[in-house]
Amino acid sequence: MVFTVPLPRTPPDGGIARWYEDELGWATVAGPPVGLVTGLRFDVLELPAEAGRGVLRRMGAATGPVALLGHRMALLVAAGSAEELPGLLDWLEWGGIALDLAALGADGRMTAPLPPGRGGSGAPGAAVWLRAPAPGREVEPSLPALRSAPWGVAGAPCLVRLVAAAAAECHRVRLLSARTRGAAQQLSPQRFASS
Repeated sequence: MVFTVPLPRTPPDGGIARWYEDELGWATVAGPPVGLVTGLRFDVLELPAEAGRGVLRRMGAATGPVALLGHRMALLVAAGSAEELPGLLDWLEWGGIALDLAALGADGRMTAPLPPGRGGSGAPGAAVWLRAPAPGREVEPSLPALRSAPWGVAGAPCLVRLVAAAAAECHRVRLLSARTRGAAQQLSPQRFASS
């Protein structure tokens, strides 16, 4: 009697979780879609994509990996940075101002973009890397961090500069959208009830 061993099956997620776990050492959560656990190796600053594009123009290469998640952008920052965001915004005098800026830290998760070189999923709004993490290389030293914090690395981009740019861009986008809404309301015809 001859027994044949079937070939290994491709995981239902196409091996995305395995790539993140094996190549980067990042914790994942089963999907669909596969999630990346925040707060362990990195945290995430999440903001509107339009504001994120402004941050990337301002900061140049002084950011870590960056993902586009539909109409939102995710900037990876050093683990522990999410806890610092409210204090940093207050210190930068943005406290109390409504900004569409969020931080994902401990016990959070972000949608895992397709690994680099895997091609697009074709789904509109699918998560994609704009600046992908490099496999086989420690990602943490390249993440924006507070220099004085225990996780801050001397060569890492400055978290304070990144948060300042993100707050300013979020506020700019909010003001522009309010102005656009105001102009649209002024241009719309007014209807008056006849007596």
